[in-house]
Amino acid sequence: MGSITFSHVYKHYKGESRPAVNDFHLSIEEGEFLVLVGPSGCGKSTTLRMLAGLEDITEGDLYIDEKFVNYVSPKDRDIAMVFQNYALYPNLTVFENIALGLKLRKTAKHDIELRVNRVAKILEISHLLERKPSQLSGGQKQRVALGRAIAREPQVFLMDEPLSNLDAKLRAQTRAEIIKLQSDLKRTMVYVTHDQVEAMTMGTRIVVMKDGVIQQVAPPRQLYDEPANLFVAGFIGSPQMNFLEGSLVREDGRYYFLNKRMKLLVPERHYEHFAVKTASLRNCVLGVRPEHVWLKRENEEKDEPEDGFVRCVVEMTEVTGADSYVYVKLGEKTVIGRTEPETMYEKEEKLLIGFNMNKVHFFDEQSGVSLAAGGEEG
Repeated sequence: MGSITFSHVYKHYKGESRPAVNDFHLSIEEGEFLVLVGPSGCGKSTTLRMLAGLEDITEGDLYIDEKFVNYVSPKDRDIAMVFQNYALYPNLTVFENIALGLKLRKTAKHDIELRVNRVAKILEISHLLERKPSQLSGGQKQRVALGRAIAREPQVFLMDEPLSNLDAKLRAQTRAEIIKLQSDLKRTMVYVTHDQVEAMTMGTRIVVMKDGVIQQVAPPRQLYDEPANLFVAGFIGSPQMNFLEGSLVREDGRYYFLNKRMKLLVPERHYEHFAVKTASLRNCVLGVRPEHVWLKRENEEKDEPEDGFVRCVVEMTEVTGADSYVYVKLGEKTVIGRTEPETMYEKEEKLLIGFNMNKVHFFDEQSGVSLAAGGEEG
């Protein structure tokens, strides 16, 4: 119980030139923790609300447990939703807020007490059951909202940015609690967030959206290591991936990445992703994550940098504790490299920069599609 299928679902709003959700086609397995992530306005919350029955579907079909539910009312979909603003009733106690959904379903009083007390124990809010929402902190309110959803024992949990009102420490703590809850309950969970760190740490699979369109669906590690396009590569990861424009040129059976500042030999492991029809130049974008950027001081006795390195200038250093991020100027481009926190560079200091070419990505400049995802040389 708890499988979900979106079959080419669209949502059009009157007066809008493009769909809010455009051809959303996805199957969600029973017990899966699926995260929808993307910038504001990308359609993720609209998708969730269509699943909840709070928004009508313009085109396409929606199934829950293989049952067609386009016209089924929210109360009959066996789902529970947790909102960003908690949606607690201020005049009811914590116990009454958690029990409300059960009372509306005419659950026996004895069963209500058992369920509410069990949920309160799981969420460690048993001591708060007689309080009103005005007497609770933000984190406690969020636990009550979670408790109300859990007490109903639905097949599917929907969560719309439930942690965005919490401070950083409490957000991390509650995130861990939700992951544990989902693992213990083994229920399907669809979670919406704009925070890519939340998405990467919580989901078994992640759906990245932009302008109402699915950009990629993959487990977190695959999403990070094998982004399908420039948007996903730039959105996932903090700090984001560095991008350098240039061309791929084939010389004597080898490929090089070339622009006016560098000529870098591309390892053979990338060749299978490049078409080898001609030796013509191809406009592309090289993407490299900060942890795959190499920075070092130059040997002043050498007139030219060693192969694979070019000169750059330090703009600033950002120390985060476990790591340091060095921002360097490479021509007009700023590139971020991760270094050990003990390694300190001064502003305006001249350095050498290179990349771990086994870890770089190549994207078609025009379409933005990863060449590893099937780009073809023109």
